Formats: sequence, structure tokens, C-alpha cells
Amino acid sequence: MGIRAAVVLGCSVVAALALADVAWAGGGRYVIDGGTPTEQAQVHAALDASGFDWDIVPTQVTIHIVRGISSSYSTRGQIWLDANVLDAGVFSWGVVQMEYGQQVQFALLDEAERARLTAQLGASQWCYENPSLPRGDNGCERFSATLAWAYWPAAQNSMRPTGPGDWSASMNATDFRSLLARLIGAPDPIGTPSIRNLADRPAARAPVYPHGH
Repeated sequence: MGIRAAVVLGCSVVAALALADVAWAGGGRYVIDGGTPTEQAQVHAALDASGFDWDIVPTQVTIHIVRGISSSYSTRGQIWLDANVLDAGVFSWGVVQMEYGQQVQFALLDEAERARLTAQLGASQWCYENPSLPRGDNGCERFSATLAWAYWPAAQNSMRPTGPGDWSASMNATDFRSLLARLIGAPDPIGTPSIRNLADRPAARAPVYPHGH
């Protein structure tokens, strides 16, 4: 990629971060397979925008960018993201965070914790044990959507709940962060200061990774 293209890409990502209010944590052990430099940069920016410390996931995750899949999804250690969604820019960030949230539950929750969360999130089962049930009946989907919203409570987050029936509204965001601090030691980046005060902080500059992380 030429110098001019790199500069343009870098400016576009920084502008997107400025729109998204604040970048708190980021991190994560992952590599990206496929996608354009711009799509890869959206993945990095999405994870950097979240207040969740992705480094607590102990395993490396491979993030595949594929165009035209029916929806983004995850398996243990693997994430598939739709390139068409990433092309939407900041709108895609909540989806990226949600799918990495699945890696959190894969790697860090035990059976007792999953059972507890199934009840607390209002789900019928943890994760597709009965595949005939609707997606919203699965605690793993509610967990990852709530994580995406609780650690990036920005107006631009596509996971922002609009009603009590939304997956990301399955649990109060503050209570959810407090619970994950106890269950898996996830730092709460919001804590005592108000969300408004944190949102007023300048956005961090996003590095440009033209060939993956």
C-alpha cells in the first residue's frame, strides 16, 4: 500500500474514532484472515473502541473476513465477519465486539457460570443446545450483545438497546460489568466516573494495520 493510501486510511479511522466518543482498552490476541486494509482497520478500531480488556482472553483468535455470508458468527477461537457489514464503518463495530464477546464466554466461563448467566440474562438455554429455539433464547447471544453495549455505551453503537426486548438490554450495563469483574476479573473501565465524563475524553488514535494485527 502506498504512502498516500496509508495516510488516507489512517485519517479515516481516526475520524471514525472521534465520532465514536472514546477508546478505552482494546488489546486482544488475534490475527485477521482476509479483507481489505480498510476492513481490517475497522476490526482494530472496533476492538479499540471498547472498554473491555480483550487481553484477558488467553487464546489467539483468528478473525476471518468473508464477503456475502448470511451473518457474522463465532466458534471457539474463530470469528467470521461479513465484509459487507465492515464496509458500513462505525456501524459494524458493535457486531465485531459482540462476536469477540463470544470468545470471552468460550474461553473464560465454566458450566456453573454459564448456568447462572442463563438465568440472569433471561435466556432459556446457554448456547444452541436445542437448535430449534429462537436465537434470542440463547444466553451466549444475550451475553455477547450485552458485553458489546456495556463496555462501549456510545450513541453510535449498533448494539445500543432501543427497548427491553433487545438482547443487549438483557441486564443492566453497570450490573453486568460488576458481575464480570467478579466472575472473570474483567476490569471495569467506567467504574466510579460517569459515562458522560468518559465520553468527553478525546478518542485515542487508531493505528493502521494494512496487513493484519
